[in-house]
Amino acid sequence: MRSLIIAAGRGKRLSHISDLKPLVLLGKTPLLEHILLLANKAGINGFVVVTGYQAKEIRGFLDEISGKRNLKINVIHNEEWEKENGLSVLKAKGHFKGKFLLLMSDHIFDTSIIERLKKFPLNDDEVVLAVDCNIENNTLVDLEEATKVKRENDRIIDIGKNLKEYNAFDTGIFLCTPAIFSALEQSIKMGDPTLSGGIRMLANKRKARVMDIGDRIWIDIDDENALQKACQIFEDMGKA
Repeated sequence: MRSLIIAAGRGKRLSHISDLKPLVLLGKTPLLEHILLLANKAGINGFVVVTGYQAKEIRGFLDEISGKRNLKINVIHNEEWEKENGLSVLKAKGHFKGKFLLLMSDHIFDTSIIERLKKFPLNDDEVVLAVDCNIENNTLVDLEEATKVKRENDRIIDIGKNLKEYNAFDTGIFLCTPAIFSALEQSIKMGDPTLSGGIRMLANKRKARVMDIGDRIWIDIDDENALQKACQIFEDMGKA
């Protein structure tokens, strides 16, 4: 199975550490390299990475990592990277014919999440999102920035950052089919170019499902506080 990784944004809240957020060091290793290695460890054998801000520098890094780590990496560019993330996902239309993993370049995760997600029974017109149902006292989640999910059994009812009623967090780890691309096109036509907008389109058709990650760890590294927490996690695991 292959993975789509979105690495197009600027990451202003970490710009005082590095102007290139995907290359911010987590321990001694750039963040994007961590994502690639974690996914590869979980059995992902090919990658499509969408770049945007400072695309030339990110591509150069990926070319180097591809050779050093023996990874198959195809790089595509989103010239509209300053807009919403759904446009970056849509750039990969045509690059995937079957199921694929969708990851964010700033979300660190336990590899067992992907291992379980790969085995999830998914129809050809569905998408499944790995969700964290521990919404009480979750010290690794920034409530202001987290994307919230309202689910009913294994179905997504609604998703978005500003949900008032929710019972899970979006981990940024998806198992997708090409149905996500047509859903994004439909959402964009209706004025919502976010990835969540595309997921809502599928949810309205009961085609968006969830997999609870249980007590497995994930973290969205959006600012220096989250970076410090992630470094501590890796240090505790002996990986930093």
